[in-house]
Amino acid sequence: MSGFPILSTMLLVPLVGAVACLKVEAKAARTIALAATLIDFALGVVLWLNYDIGGAQWQFTERAQLFAGFQWALGIDGIALLLIMLSVFLMPICIGASWKSIDKRVGEYMAAFLLMETLMIGVFSAQDLFLFYIFFEAGLIPMYLIIGIWGGADRIYASYKFFLYTLLGSVLMLIAMFWMANEAGTTDIPTLMAYSFPVAAQKWLWLAFFASFAVKMPMWPVHTWLPDAHVQAPTAGSVILAGVLLKMGGYGFIRFSLPMFPEASAQFAWLIFALSMIAVVYTSLVALVQHDMKKLIAYSSVAHMGVVTIGLFAFNRIGLEGTMIVMLSHGLVAGALFLCVGIIYDRLHTREIDRYGGLAINMPRYAVFFMLFTMASIGLPGTSGFVGEFLSLAGVYQISSWVALVCTTGIILGAAYMLYLYRRVIFGVQAHADAAAMPDLDMREILMVVPLGLAVLWMGVYPESFLAPMRKDIATLDARLAQAKPRGDANVKMGPLKVAGAKPAPAVAAEGAK
Repeated sequence: MSGFPILSTMLLVPLVGAVACLKVEAKAARTIALAATLIDFALGVVLWLNYDIGGAQWQFTERAQLFAGFQWALGIDGIALLLIMLSVFLMPICIGASWKSIDKRVGEYMAAFLLMETLMIGVFSAQDLFLFYIFFEAGLIPMYLIIGIWGGADRIYASYKFFLYTLLGSVLMLIAMFWMANEAGTTDIPTLMAYSFPVAAQKWLWLAFFASFAVKMPMWPVHTWLPDAHVQAPTAGSVILAGVLLKMGGYGFIRFSLPMFPEASAQFAWLIFALSMIAVVYTSLVALVQHDMKKLIAYSSVAHMGVVTIGLFAFNRIGLEGTMIVMLSHGLVAGALFLCVGIIYDRLHTREIDRYGGLAINMPRYAVFFMLFTMASIGLPGTSGFVGEFLSLAGVYQISSWVALVCTTGIILGAAYMLYLYRRVIFGVQAHADAAAMPDLDMREILMVVPLGLAVLWMGVYPESFLAPMRKDIATLDARLAQAKPRGDANVKMGPLKVAGAKPAPAVAAEGAK
């Protein structure tokens, strides 16, 4: 791959496809969109196969000075590689999910999705501060249009709420970026990750970035835009929103907040833990009382993102690895669950849980896949959900046994609302003739759910294939955070959890325990 601009090519392919979709009829637009996303997926596979796990931290780099103070700088590490793979894996599925359900302004719809793919890949591959910001914020535009034009009855309200929440939080981040560029004399992200910003300034910089990333995740209490956006978005919009767009907040914490402001991150770790514990428990309880399937899964997404943030701020390698696996797993599982909701919504045109029941009789194949994704959401061993949650909780236990305990109760609540949903939809008496008459999965739908199911099982059975590419980068981040690591109750009172490969507790913690 030496000399071949594969990242720029991956950005260009969907962009060209988007322009082409605007010029052709609906049938051709669908074909072009599917072809463009499949080409990008193939390029992503080439990227993965050529990534050198033991090589340099930043690979496939491309640099070109565009004008003073701004450069076209692309490159990836193992963390970015996996998130790019998640993006290009889900996009063809999103096009397939929209094949029949979208019948108005098809060309514009497909163009919006392809543009969003370009922007998502740009976020994960940008190595210039302001290039990242452009990709990060421009991603709002296609999703805003997808919700506002092709969404449900309250789509205008949901799209405005989505746009305003996510945009306003990023204004402070832009101001902080200008200060950082002036202070460090560069906009190069790898250089800034190793730069030591003044401790007094880190607090304000951290809060500025937090204002943006917390909304993107979303964290409690700025999560209220998410259920509305999910409910009103078309099926494919919900899949890509839950699958990739929410991960941009977590990626921002990993790429900016933790390595650039380690002391401030340690100082605010307990704020993150407090908000995350509330999110895990509160939104799980809210999910228990939902009557709308999409809204239930949306609240479950907020709870899972709470597990992500506690793993991020556990300040150890186990927690960081767990966070990445949770993000990847949630991207697959939440996307698959929204896809399952969309499949039966296209047949009955309602998301009310009580309108279904007994689907195992007339839709047995659907029931099997829905069960797999439900179990993965719960965290059943052997599925992707178990690996990430176990590592995140093991990591946070080294900081605080109380935080780990509270988040574990959230997982128990997650089992309650997901199993309750599955029982009401799949089992029971078929009280509605229209639901009982729905046909099982057709070939197009099988081609969408089978790859998701295989990926969920692959990650659950052999997580090392996902951990290996990012292990070196997480170790580098862990070393950067080592000096700022907060002392937690688990370290002082009980000692660290004995996990293979975990670093021993600092000597000061051992002395405090005596």
